[in-house]
Amino acid sequence: MRYTVLLASMVAIASRLPAQATAQRTPQQLRASYEAHQADFDYLLGDWEFTSVSKEYGAGRGFWSAARLPDDEGGAVVLDEYRVVGDSGETYYVTRTLRAYNANLDRWELISTNGASGLQDVGTGQRVGAEMRIEQRFGVGTPTPSLWRIRYYDIRPDRFSWTADRSTDEGKTWSTEHLKIEARRIGPRRTMSPLAPARRRAP
Repeated sequence: MRYTVLLASMVAIASRLPAQATAQRTPQQLRASYEAHQADFDYLLGDWEFTSVSKEYGAGRGFWSAARLPDDEGGAVVLDEYRVVGDSGETYYVTRTLRAYNANLDRWELISTNGASGLQDVGTGQRVGAEMRIEQRFGVGTPTPSLWRIRYYDIRPDRFSWTADRSTDEGKTWSTEHLKIEARRIGPRRTMSPLAPARRRAP
């Protein structure tokens, strides 16, 4: 299931952003951008437990896991799963996000799953000093779409903080700190193995 989401996400990103092919940067510029930003989300790799406070739902808790995909062709791609659970471990909400660095536009691009709404929730991210900042739409195609401004901060090897402002009117007004998260590491960093590793041709 997770692999299906990953492959579908890659197709969706490629089809949504055709204008990127027209960006003109030299190979040296592309390499410099990649080297400067390919590890921006490495702090997220591994397994986390988090607590949250939402203006809409109150206190919550859950688990968050992220893995870096193989970068055989020099790309930077991270796949993560965010799951909100109840006291008995039941799942209240789950989303998977694919994060890929675009050296042509010098930014990260994201796409997330949202229930049965397919792959509509797209966003972009950039590192600003010691923080990662994201702007992403959620609930696209539902009766309650929203725009989120997300900030990862106080990032350390064993924990990080996360906060998001939300707008339901295309950015005219914002609910500041609509959701706040405190995450604590419970598992080491990891990288996924290739889904289709190179093999010798059968004799």
